[in-house]
Amino acid sequence: MRIWLDGGLRDPESARVSVFDHGLTVGDGIFETVKAVHGRPFALTRHLDRLTRSARGLGLPDPDHDEVREACAAVLEANPMPLGRLRITYTGGHGPLGSDRGEHGPTLVVALGETTRRPDTTAVITVPWTRNERGALTGLKTTSYAENVVALARAHEHRASEALFGNTVGQLCEGTGSNVFVVLDGEIHTPPVASGCLPGITRALTVEWTGAKETDLPLDVLRGADEVFLTSTLRDVQAVHRVDDRELPGTPGPVTAKAMRIFDERSGQDLDP
Repeated sequence: MRIWLDGGLRDPESARVSVFDHGLTVGDGIFETVKAVHGRPFALTRHLDRLTRSARGLGLPDPDHDEVREACAAVLEANPMPLGRLRITYTGGHGPLGSDRGEHGPTLVVALGETTRRPDTTAVITVPWTRNERGALTGLKTTSYAENVVALARAHEHRASEALFGNTVGQLCEGTGSNVFVVLDGEIHTPPVASGCLPGITRALTVEWTGAKETDLPLDVLRGADEVFLTSTLRDVQAVHRVDDRELPGTPGPVTAKAMRIFDERSGQDLDP
């Protein structure tokens, strides 16, 4: 395995980040996960644009897109695999043991791990914790992920692959690493970005390609929705067959199945939509 770290490829033994890196000490960093199919990244331009938005939201310098593209290409070429998880991590860099940043500049890491295609359906749970739709990090893809780690561990305890959050006003928001869609009377709906959810790349493409509506939804919409599905970089569009103790019949349902077909077809036609 070859990893890009601050300007070049390294092997795992030499790819080391300082123990004083702000991404480690205080979670001062951002990241993107990009699907790679036979060495080619999917929707990389959209991911780089979101990386920049996240950097600006944290007050980090804009990442150099040319450098990140070079790093991604080098890592993909050095690590051939049919389906990969390309991880771009960009942190505040070497800094003091506190919230103030240092003067050394950001750290850039690009790594790749092999993955497999997700099942067509999955189970999810809801959790009692909330997303803060008015927080300083709302809508940013940061490395401050411990809340998601705790919620995902709860999901695994209940034989589910994802945990879904409401926000502080009781609206449906998102999963730990996914966006959520529901089908009501044949129409697809998903929470708006104002709910506090991450503006997912796959979410945006699904909205564009299926005509889904962005709608404020109560968390308990999951109890009565005709169909439920998730979207994310590695899930693409994935049907939900169980929400908490509720089994959804006939999953994937007809609307979800159509959305899955549309996404597969459109993403196969254009790797950088």
